[in-house]
Amino acid sequence: MRLGINLGYWGAGMDGDNLAVAQEADRLGYDVCWAAEAYGSDAPTVLSWVAARTESIDIGSAIMQIPARRPATTAMTAATLDSLSGGRFRLGLGVSGPQVSEGWYGVKFDKPLARTREYVEIVRRAMARDRVSYEGEHFTLPLPGGPGKPLKLTVHPQREHIPLYIAAIGPKNLEQTGEIADGALLIFPAAEHLEETALTHLRAGREKAGLTMDGFDVCPTVPLAVGDDVSALADQFRPYTALYVGGMGSRRQNFYNRLAGRMGYEKEAAEIQDKYLTGDKAGAAAAVPQQLIDSTTLLGSVERIADRMQAYAGVGVTTLTLAPAGLTLEQRVASLRAGVDALERAGLAE
Repeated sequence: MRLGINLGYWGAGMDGDNLAVAQEADRLGYDVCWAAEAYGSDAPTVLSWVAARTESIDIGSAIMQIPARRPATTAMTAATLDSLSGGRFRLGLGVSGPQVSEGWYGVKFDKPLARTREYVEIVRRAMARDRVSYEGEHFTLPLPGGPGKPLKLTVHPQREHIPLYIAAIGPKNLEQTGEIADGALLIFPAAEHLEETALTHLRAGREKAGLTMDGFDVCPTVPLAVGDDVSALADQFRPYTALYVGGMGSRRQNFYNRLAGRMGYEKEAAEIQDKYLTGDKAGAAAAVPQQLIDSTTLLGSVERIADRMQAYAGVGVTTLTLAPAGLTLEQRVASLRAGVDALERAGLAE
């Protein structure tokens, strides 16, 4: 099992440290450095900066938002980043959510599965440097009746095949991800529930495409905090879990709330959402069960974290992306090093 690092969003108050964290991950042998975007910093700019200041670590978008860019733009960006980084780019895509898609980008959040499938097909054709023509429900290239003609990407990516990942949560999205992508970006992954919440659906998609799980990258992001008091460590992730389960979406449509329900926390997830959406964020955080936090993070001593890593590897995780906690650069770097120590102690280092 390989390790990754997730820098999250640029502009979250630790920007000066983020580059140093990426560089330390590079020195420690981490496999990939991911950057996110929502409605602040964009992932490609951050990744180009990281690529220019590192040596061997891959850079990946987790995610580039589908409603933010036309598919041809995404293909151009991916090819450029792969070329500039010397073949180190991984393209992670996702539909984001209805609030961001419709509120920030002005793109209707409808038929996300069909839109994603068409988007990926166009991106793949463009990155392969085929002349791109496409007739779909959501995208048409070239536009009919005008001067447009099928065009071919002029930039040569470093590699013939740029790995493409999709951020997936729901069963149908997971199945489609297994069918059309090279990897899945997962969030809130509990090792003991990963088979029924994700892997069964990914495997079904691979089988639908006539493929196996060999070579498919199962890549969850897991917050990491090292220390002796597991309960205290869990408390620092209460606001984070409450935000996603309670506030990342509407009462009618919150993918993370549904995921918590599928893991057996349906009643608790409803309470968290009720409190969060009525403005009681502290109450929502307090309502998050410690077991939910503990099962979806890496907390405690290096030995305890090593045991949890073995559990993730045992169910099929191939790249475990860490989001190290810490208010200072020293704390985050120490967490990075603890992650490597735990992986070695678990006997999982490649």
